[in-house]
Amino acid sequence: MLMLLAACAAPPLSELPTRADPLPDTLPPMNAFGAPAPSSMAGRANADIARDFLELAFEMESGRELDRLTRFEGRITVALAAPGPKHFEADLAALLARFRAEAGLDIVQATTGAPANIVIVTLPRRKLQATVPHAACFVVPRVTSWDDFRQNRRSGALDWSTLERRDRATVFIPDDVSPQEARDCLHEEIAQALGPLNDLYRLADSVYNDDNINTVLTGFDMLILRVFYDNALENGMSRAAVAERLPGILARLNPGGEAVARDGITTTPRAWIDAIEAALGPRVAQARRLTSARRAVAIARSEEWVDNRLGFSLYAQGRLALGVDGDLSADSFRRAYALYSELFGTDDIHTAHVALQLAAFALSAGEPDLSLRYVNESLPSVSRAENAALLATFLMIKAEALDQSGRHTEAATVRLDSLGWARYGFASDDEIRARLREIAALRSAIRQTEA
Repeated sequence: MLMLLAACAAPPLSELPTRADPLPDTLPPMNAFGAPAPSSMAGRANADIARDFLELAFEMESGRELDRLTRFEGRITVALAAPGPKHFEADLAALLARFRAEAGLDIVQATTGAPANIVIVTLPRRKLQATVPHAACFVVPRVTSWDDFRQNRRSGALDWSTLERRDRATVFIPDDVSPQEARDCLHEEIAQALGPLNDLYRLADSVYNDDNINTVLTGFDMLILRVFYDNALENGMSRAAVAERLPGILARLNPGGEAVARDGITTTPRAWIDAIEAALGPRVAQARRLTSARRAVAIARSEEWVDNRLGFSLYAQGRLALGVDGDLSADSFRRAYALYSELFGTDDIHTAHVALQLAAFALSAGEPDLSLRYVNESLPSVSRAENAALLATFLMIKAEALDQSGRHTEAATVRLDSLGWARYGFASDDEIRARLREIAALRSAIRQTEA
């Protein structure tokens, strides 16, 4: 989810005073994140994790219920259908290593092109979306190739609810997107091939959430997969049978969660899900999307939520009001930032998504110190979340704020660092150049006003 900075009330780029192209002829090497530190489940009650597990494992995103648990048996093999870029293959290897270390899975990578339980097929985005519009990437059972998928897509063969056990699945990922987007698809789609098929908006610390705040698998996600493949469970078990065994499994795997009080979070009503999905949906008029975001905020308030669902409603409303209603946008971001800060602190990926917008507002208002505060508080959480696109954008804003403060040498160093992350977070040099110009336009707007 790339931020909508271009709508921060700056004049068209064609009207701005020009300066040297900020993108050098030779870009620095692509930056890469190190091995993540496994996160704990401190503060999460096992009773709540059991509730979440049952909804994730026995329901589809549509709300349709699944009557039995299905999973792979024995060693799980994963293979690329064709060789990919070095960073893509490295990201896959790192993900499989995490599955082994954090989720306890017996999962290995097979030779490229060889038969495997999970096959990863890459193809142009346009080709993928010509068949499955609006999909960034997806996974289906039983098929092994794109042609196999196309031939069976209207049959019952791809219906997860008809499986007795999982033997074969294929993940389809665009090959012309940023390295980060491809990695994010690996995380989400392989995790769904292995385990839950559902997403829950109330989960603040999970990839199994369509808000896309977390883009790589979290400690919670790895625990869910560890439970999914625990020896106390087996293929074909009903929801009731799994529910009976979950307390013992969780007490063994997460003993710290036994003494934690329940969170009291209620089920998300379908009306809010429909409103937020309409607000985020593509190819819909901006006015209609903003109306849907307002409805999501209204529902969240009527439900008296004080959790990440209200925060995300406000965040979506703020983004959609950019360039349409500046006061509503700024107020929505401030309220979302205050809520996220209270829930998770300022050093958190949820808070950081909103802080980016507030940092851009501060920069365009000629307040570089405030902009720098938002940036510096957010950088640690963005790095932990391994969101290179967000990290690069924060650093670009920081460079402009430093320039605005007269700290030009520091600005040049930070801007160069941003480019290393941008090479991983963005799909092309043109996208990197466009983002740099958008952010430079925020300062240029101030210079024009002063002139």
